[in-house]
Amino acid sequence: MRQAPAPARLIEGGLPTEATVAHVLVAKYADRLPLYRQAQIYRRQGIALDRSTLADWVGRAAFLLRPVHARMLAALKASLRLFADETTAPVLDPGRGRTKTDQLWAYARDDRPWAGTDPPAVVFVCAPDQTSERPLAHLDGFCGVLQVDGYAGYNALAERGVTLAFC
Repeated sequence: MRQAPAPARLIEGGLPTEATVAHVLVAKYADRLPLYRQAQIYRRQGIALDRSTLADWVGRAAFLLRPVHARMLAALKASLRLFADETTAPVLDPGRGRTKTDQLWAYARDDRPWAGTDPPAVVFVCAPDQTSERPLAHLDGFCGVLQVDGYAGYNALAERGVTLAFC
């Protein structure tokens, strides 16, 4: 008698199912539930999961979701109109034992008010600084209208044929 091989897991050799990892991701990013609080919730249910284990799951899932992120950004860059904004984001800096400040760039589309047929979407890109090279790289190939605030870093996009619409 032979047993069929088990289906591949999201985390090779690990116990969590794709649904479990998806639950952790949704709780962290959509519900803003930090990993240490998720670990406490699991502990109350009799499941011993360390925060570092949950962080490993999040990191592995993020690695596997990179093609989806790239495809979403490519789809946004094919749009006629985009909105862009950036904000600071604290990021762990393991070598120094504290956090550093990175920039979180958001690129969004929502043409529903203009009877657009494309679904609304937003893609976030993390970068270590706020230089104009970041939006130039993120939006390489985009040639539509970009709605932005007064940050001068977007001005370099205008030299590439992007129409800037300031709000």
